[in-house]
Amino acid sequence: MMAQALDFAAAEPIFVALGDTTRRRMMRLVSEGPKSVSELAKALSVTLTAVTQHLHVLQDCGLVQTKKVGRVRVCAMDYRGLDVLQQWTTLNRQLWDARFKALAAMMEEPD
Repeated sequence: MMAQALDFAAAEPIFVALGDTTRRRMMRLVSEGPKSVSELAKALSVTLTAVTQHLHVLQDCGLVQTKKVGRVRVCAMDYRGLDVLQQWTTLNRQLWDARFKALAAMMEEPD
């Protein structure tokens, strides 16, 4: 059970980050290819400051990475966060499959 707790602790910041509509829209845009902060601000109709704040959240949980190219900050997908979500999903699918199988077996038992 401790492994599940550790995996949820790793995944929780990602779920929180993706709980925001603007950050989900940013992820969709960046998934199409690298975008500058200015491009994201224009596409989302938000300020550069707002984009920067959202990017910090996404960076902190491993969903995007940014780098400075000349005078432009470019954002790209970072798959580390998605890997954590995949591990969390796999673990929880196995856990729930086992629970449903146990429930089915219990329901098949004669009274």
